[in-house]
Amino acid sequence: MALYQDVIMAGFGGQGVMLIGNLLAYAGMNAGLNVTYIPVYGPEMRGGTANCTVVVSDEDIGSPIIQRPKSLIVMNQPSLDKFQPRLEDGGVQVLNTSLVDASQAEARVRTVCVPANDIADKLGNTKMANMVALGAYVRATGVVDLDVVKKSLVSVISAHYSHLIPKNADALQAGFDHAG
Repeated sequence: MALYQDVIMAGFGGQGVMLIGNLLAYAGMNAGLNVTYIPVYGPEMRGGTANCTVVVSDEDIGSPIIQRPKSLIVMNQPSLDKFQPRLEDGGVQVLNTSLVDASQAEARVRTVCVPANDIADKLGNTKMANMVALGAYVRATGVVDLDVVKKSLVSVISAHYSHLIPKNADALQAGFDHAG
């Protein structure tokens, strides 16, 4: 059976949405899969709704542009409002319920609720909420193995901040465990 998964990751500028999109793309490549990664930069940065799209497949990818995504990672309420209507029926969305009202999740999709900011706070750094959400997404979709994602952290975190890799790996694991 062919593997194909696409995701729109969205939040406000500064939540690390582009970082986890890049990380998932590297993890896909490191798993021997085909990937596309499209960051959306512009006036949305630093407070507005920022997003990126990642496609992971074991076959050629016809187009990196996704109109009806199979999955979402939603880090804030404006992102839920903007992208949930586009999610295909039966799709999967991971909601950061620290900032998103889970009661607004539509019944036509499978919703995984993870209080990403709260979990990251308990780990010692709220900025790792993005990693918590990505860990939950990996568990919910099985798109790639979590160990591959953890090993791919070295590809997206600069050597200057390499001391943060173990903490980010812990945040990925915490999100993965919470989604179980």
